[in-house]
Amino acid sequence: MTFLSILACAACVCAGADSTCCASTAQSLICNLADAAEHGRFYFGHHDDTAYGRDWQYVEGASDVKALTGRYPGMMSWDLGMIELASDKNLDGVPFSFMATEISRQQARGGVSTISWHPRNPATGGDSWDTSASPLELMAENPALRDTLELWIDRAADFIGSIRNDAGERVPVILRPWHENSGSWFWWGAPYGTPQQYIDLWKLTRERFDAKGIDNVVWAYAPDKDLTPEQYFSTYPGDEYVDILGCDIYHFDGENGLADFERRLNDQLPYIAAEASRRGKVAALTETGLESVTMPRWYTEVMLPVMKRYKLAYVCVWRNAQKQQLPDHYYVPFKGHPAEADFVEFASDPAVIMVR
Repeated sequence: MTFLSILACAACVCAGADSTCCASTAQSLICNLADAAEHGRFYFGHHDDTAYGRDWQYVEGASDVKALTGRYPGMMSWDLGMIELASDKNLDGVPFSFMATEISRQQARGGVSTISWHPRNPATGGDSWDTSASPLELMAENPALRDTLELWIDRAADFIGSIRNDAGERVPVILRPWHENSGSWFWWGAPYGTPQQYIDLWKLTRERFDAKGIDNVVWAYAPDKDLTPEQYFSTYPGDEYVDILGCDIYHFDGENGLADFERRLNDQLPYIAAEASRRGKVAALTETGLESVTMPRWYTEVMLPVMKRYKLAYVCVWRNAQKQQLPDHYYVPFKGHPAEADFVEFASDPAVIMVR
């Protein structure tokens, strides 16, 4: 999907599924995202929304978001971690078969799906957070390591290409690989390789997907916070490899951290939105949230104004872990939570895209 494709969408958005410029599944999704942003609307996303919540898991039709609002989030987020080892479940125990079914169901509701990937470290066997060895630096001199990584990418591509709807058609998804690369917590992060080595990893990923004919992927580039435009684009793979310009910026420390959070958003989102427009891309806040939603008006007074100000296509918050496992790890309120009413108000705003 090149940047010219989204420019073509400007002439055909909402023209129908048979429009020639929105012929592929990936193109149709980009058209929908671009149309939402153009009309001042955005998809609200939640990670693992229908897999589990605060006090349930794998209950048909369940969702912490739906329990409050009567609707599902317009976007659902999933993760491929462990697909590289041919596991039947991801790193949080979500079966890949369940994930594929839910992505198809989300399309049928009129919603969209986004996928991240936390793969193991192919040099050590550790997890994504194992930075004791750098595959980015070692790959050039270690053909076996490159072969392993190519196999892992192929497994991710095969899974995404296998996701079909009831008509047997591939379901379009947003893929956000190698995210938060400007940070230091993942093995593909900034301290563990050069910008060019990161770009080469991204290009390798695209090449493996493209070689398999995987045409249902919209590609999202998403570094982390506190970046100048020069830093942000220093690891940018190129317009021909990317469809969405995004960033992952979290809100830490509640009221005490509000000024820092707003500063980070207002420093980074303006140039991301401007560059997305100039390059014919979609802009998004690809991952965010305030853990435990400790501010009762966070959704309407913090998040909603930001999304409206910058005309972003979507925002995605992280998961609601089960209470007995991680009692404070949730990003959407639930019944009885101090932010319950505020979230319902947020979800009812005409700018917010939810689905039934």
